[in-house]
This record gives sequence, structure tokens and C-alpha cells, in this order.
Amino acid sequence: MSLDEFKELTSRNQYRAEPAQIWKARNFISEHFTDELSLAKVAKAVSISANYLSERFKQVTGMNFVEYVSRTRFQKAHNLLRNSDLRISEIAFAVGFQSLSQFNRVFKRLSGKPPTAFRAASLQRSNDAQRSTKSDR
Repeated sequence: MSLDEFKELTSRNQYRAEPAQIWKARNFISEHFTDELSLAKVAKAVSISANYLSERFKQVTGMNFVEYVSRTRFQKAHNLLRNSDLRISEIAFAVGFQSLSQFNRVFKRLSGKPPTAFRAASLQRSNDAQRSTKSDR
């Protein structure tokens, strides 16, 4: 699932009927993605069993809990890599990854590029766009 497909899924779910407990779980994840999150912690926050949350979460979102949390963190990191000067390690920990190697592995799996290559390509596109704008004047 690409980043665009993930964004579509999460925005589409805001407008369709979704079980209240899953909606609460997704909101909890969105508000606490920087924290260490476990299925048990989220289940407790929304007052259901971890097993039930796991099963229903997959049915409703189309992905398991761990994948959803990873994609949420990836989306936040993606934006920070494009729009901030923070070091990659700072971004990794700021969005809730517990290790830099975990962040690198997830980022590469979801974007097809390691974070350093993604940032370099993003900066290059930005520089090319600025040069293009200046030459049009």
C-alpha cells in the first residue's frame, strides 16, 4: 500500500460509518504515535480486549495494528523529511520509532528509498522547482 493509498484509506474512514471502538483506537494512535504503542495499551485506552481490537482493526482498516502504527509514523516522518532541517535520527525518534534501524527499515519498505535518499531527492526537486521559477521571470 502506497502513502497515497494509506492517506486515502485514513481520510475515507473519517466519512464512513466505522465502529466507535476502532475510530477511538485510530484517534488514540494519531494522538499518541510518538509514544511507545502496543496493542494492549491501545485496547485498554478504548476499553476492549487486545484480541478483539486486533481482529476488528484488521477487518475495518485492511491492515494489522502494527502496520497501521508504522504507516502513521512513516507519514509523519515523510512530512518532516520534506519540510524540516532535523537530522534523520531526530525525526525517527520524534515520530515514535524505538530505533534508527527500525525507522530505516520501515521507511525503505514503504517509500522504496532509505530516508537519506528520500530527503536528497526531495531537496533536489525543491531546488529544481526554485530554479525553474527564477528562470521564468
